[in-house]
Amino acid sequence: MSKQAYFRVGVITSPHGVHGEVNVFPTTDEPRRFSELKTVLLDLPGGYQERDVEHVKYHKNMVILKLSGISNMDEAGRYRKCDLLVSREQALPLAENEYYIADLIGLNVRSDEGEELGKITDVMQTAANDVYVVNGSAYGEILIPVIPPCEIRVDLDAETVTVHLLPGLLDMK
Repeated sequence: MSKQAYFRVGVITSPHGVHGEVNVFPTTDEPRRFSELKTVLLDLPGGYQERDVEHVKYHKNMVILKLSGISNMDEAGRYRKCDLLVSREQALPLAENEYYIADLIGLNVRSDEGEELGKITDVMQTAANDVYVVNGSAYGEILIPVIPPCEIRVDLDAETVTVHLLPGLLDMK
């Protein structure tokens, strides 16, 4: 499995003011990280475009960016719904036993008893803990909470996640 080269850190929602700034909804766990970025990639239909981050402001739950090459409100409006990406090298470092969600999607999931459960298709982030959404032919969709009793072991090299299934977890449909 090849690792994803880029990570989405935000989505442009609208122009901000008349000087080409854009409102960005952050999709990163650390919105203040935008202050450290020198460049971002715009994910456009024709491919990626690198832009310098000229300045950053924060307002409520939004990030306001001034990107190079965007000088007025009309130009900024053209990038509405555009994803902002950073390279893997620009991504925030992870603590031990933390993983980028993009690296978890598609991994094979099996129980600690050897039963194949399916593949991770999504990771839901809740206030209490993350939840792996696993889809497979035997059980359909299974929601596996990322909590210590489930003893989750991730092996990115082997492309597998091993979980301990709590009693009743497969019956929760």
